[in-house]
Parts: sequence; structure tokens; C-alpha cells
Amino acid sequence: MKRRVRESPERPFTAFITDSGGGGRPALVEQLAASPLVGRIVLLNPKGASPVAGVATIRTDAAQSGETIRRIAEETDTEYVFLVLAESGIEFGRFSLQRFADVARATRAGLLYSDYVECRGVERTPHPVIQYQQGSLRDDFDFGPVMVFDAGALRAAIGRTPRESYRFAGLYAARLGIARSRNITRIPEPLYAVTGDRRKQDENQFAYVDPRHRAVQVEMEHAVTAHLKKIGAYVSPFASPLNLNEGDFPVRASVIIPVRNRAGTIGDAVSSALRQSVPFSFNILVVDNHSTDGTTQILRTFAERDGRVIHHIPEREGLGIGGCWNEAVHHPQCGRFAVQLDSDDVYADETTLIKVIDTFYAEKCGMVVGSYRVTNMKLEELPPGVIDHREWTEENGRNNALRVNGFGAPRAFFTPLLRGTPFPDVSYGEDYAVGLAISRAHRVGRIYEPIYLCRRWEGNSDANIDITRLNAFNAYKDTIRTMELQMRQRKAENALGQRRAPRRRPAAGR
Repeated sequence: MKRRVRESPERPFTAFITDSGGGGRPALVEQLAASPLVGRIVLLNPKGASPVAGVATIRTDAAQSGETIRRIAEETDTEYVFLVLAESGIEFGRFSLQRFADVARATRAGLLYSDYVECRGVERTPHPVIQYQQGSLRDDFDFGPVMVFDAGALRAAIGRTPRESYRFAGLYAARLGIARSRNITRIPEPLYAVTGDRRKQDENQFAYVDPRHRAVQVEMEHAVTAHLKKIGAYVSPFASPLNLNEGDFPVRASVIIPVRNRAGTIGDAVSSALRQSVPFSFNILVVDNHSTDGTTQILRTFAERDGRVIHHIPEREGLGIGGCWNEAVHHPQCGRFAVQLDSDDVYADETTLIKVIDTFYAEKCGMVVGSYRVTNMKLEELPPGVIDHREWTEENGRNNALRVNGFGAPRAFFTPLLRGTPFPDVSYGEDYAVGLAISRAHRVGRIYEPIYLCRRWEGNSDANIDITRLNAFNAYKDTIRTMELQMRQRKAENALGQRRAPRRRPAAGR
């Protein structure tokens, strides 16, 4: 797609505003019209909505569709696209647009975005965002509502995306395309303010497993899969079945419970594991991470009453959840399969464990992931209810896992694989890292009925996460994805090298 660009140091921006009909639209148009850096303003206006006098309009009911992004590129004759996803009121600082222009020209970034401030009444709260990296593949990556594109980079990215029209994933596919050839750069400064509340974190966290969003997710998966193929990080659906009988183990399965200071919930977790009805031997390996609140005494009582409960206190203090898992997996009493149970949660009934182990043998897989129901401490269901991760497919789950934020629960592993794939010694994302590593080479079995109850309370690690902590979590998971991408690229390169290596001819006999 070629377009003559009008070089204009004075007015480098063509501004596009998504028009949701909110009350902040006139003020936003007025701000941008008053800027000496904006050459033209275009509203992305829902079909049937009233136009705005003196402002150009693109009629669309899908502001992030492939067709809309293509129209944006075609309508831009300046250096940069200034895209405002205006779902609420936005106020720019005095020199914000100048800052965007200066950084864009200095860095030659394909896409720029910045921190911002959230305003609720008189309260103003900083909203920092995180730096984009190769593994920032989530389609809900938080750029904020203002994105500045190099117009040439946007046109080139659109030209490299599939010709079929995305209704939902157009903007996502475009930024993946930009990332393949240009930098995506964060300006770590609050360049504007946004009025209104952000969506609740739980709604964001589970949006990609909501059945109502299925059509969106199919498109997002299509876009990321095309991207992975282009950067050499795609893995084929084929995975060899495992020999699950290798090695000698004291029991068939171990329920692994890492815990620190959960006196109020650990008893329920252990009891739910003890109630499992199975035709094989199993134990419960509880890694007590030097608790100080009475958890240790509760576990000692369980271990004294039932020999299946193994109460292990690591020599080293300060382990993360991943470090506790490593302790359990390498414990001499660990079973052939290691099955997760968090100290806050419980198994749904006495059949959870056998369903997990049966799936291992039926599918010859390296990892099994179940489905869970979100409840309160009284086991009453809470929104969003059942989380079953049906976005996973046998054909493409191993690739799509790089786009979503987790695998689900409970997670279970073939112990020999875990012993060769240690968990990162952290307390967030450690399971995701191991799941990606195992799925790179082995099948992942799925159970889509809820076999696990995830209990929410104010002490949960993912309850009421503030923006600083949330950013740290998301940045770490992006780093995990970046490392996994590089490992998959190396795997593909090695496989290609082996296919291309010339075969040696046998030496001729004398």
C-alpha cells in the first residue's frame, strides 16, 4: 500500500478518535483541533451516529477491525497516525503532543505509547504502563488509550498481514506486524489524563475464557499464529506420545501443596486431597515454607494421623512457590505424577485425582490441565464461574498458549519431565513458564469439566492487585514469553539445519 506522505514538521499528526458517543468527545476534538501539531481530525464514527460539523468521519461499527485500520492508513498523509481509543474523557498536557512527536522522530519507533493518569473526581492516580518486548503477545497488552504510529510502518504492517478482513483483530495484527520490523517504544511519562474507572481486574483477567468473546478469541489466535510462523517460533501440533512407565517411584501420584502461613485454609486443602478415591497409591507432599502462623502445627497433626501426608520443611528459607515445587518434585517420596493443589483451594470431589491420572494414560501426555470453578470461602460460585480454557485446541493450543495469560488449574505433570524442567523460583508465573516449556515438545491433556474449586478471599495472591504489582506480574510473564519464543526459534533453526545437512555417502569399498 503506497501513500504520498506530506512531510510537515509543524503538523505531523493525523488524529483518529474512536467515537463511542461519550460526553468527552467535543472537548477532545477541541483540544486536538487547537494543537498546531494536528493537521486533520477523523472520527471513527458508528454507523448511524450523527456527524460532527467540520470533522471528517469514517463510518465503522468495529474501530479495531482490519478494514478500519486499513482506512486509517489510507486516510493519513502525515508522518504519524495519532490514534485515540476514546472510551472516556481524555485531557492532554500542554506539551504532550510535542513530546510524542519529538520522541517519534528521535527513536524512529513504529509505535509509541506513554504512561497516563487516572482521574476519579478530585483523585488523580498514576497509571504507568510497561515496556513492550518480543514476548508481549497478549492481545490485551495495556498501551493506554493513546497510540502513535509511524504511518509508513503501519502501512507496511498492513501490507504484510493476510488479506482477509479481521473484524476484531485488525489493530492487534497490525501491531504484531510493526513489531517484526520496528521498535515499539514506551514513553515512561504521564502525557495525558483519563477520566473514569478502569474495568475491574477480574473482568480483564478472565475475558479471554468468556464464551461470549469466542469469535474475538478465534481471530486473535489466527493473528498470533500467523505472527509466530513469520518469526520462526511456531510449533507444529505433532508431539510424540510419552512412555509413562519409565523410572521407579514410591507411589503413582503425589498431590503437591506449597504453603506459607495459611492456617485458615490448609486444613481444607489437605482434607480434600485425603478424600480422593483411587485404585492406586498416592501421597500428599506439603512443602511448608517456614510458616509462622500455626500452619506448621496443623500439618504435623495431619502427618501424625495419616502416613500419606508428608510434611516437608525446606532447609533454605525464602523460597518462592516455584522453589517449593522444585523441593517437592525432587523429594524421594514424590510420585510418578505431581498434581497441583494450592493451599487456598480444594478439589471439587473425591474423583479429581483419578480423572487427572486417567487422562495421562489415555493421552500419553507430559502435562494435564483441568478446569475450575471460582467460589467464595463457603464454596458459593462467584463470577465468572467455571474457567475451562476452551481456547485450547489440540491443533494449536501449544502456540495460542503464548497469547493468553495461563494454562488453567489444576495442573499436573509427569515427574521425570519436571525434574528436567525446573520451576523458576518465583511466586507468580512459575507454572506458566513450565507449562510453556513442556508444551513446546509434549502433548498437554485437558479436562473441561470443573474438578477444582478456586476459593477467593482477601488474602489471595491475585486479589485486589494494584497497578504497580500488576505491571510487575505482566512484565514478568512477557519476559517468560520472550525467552520461550527464543527457545522455540532455536528449536526451529536446529530442525531446519538438520534437514538441510548433507548426508554423508558411505566410503567406497576397496
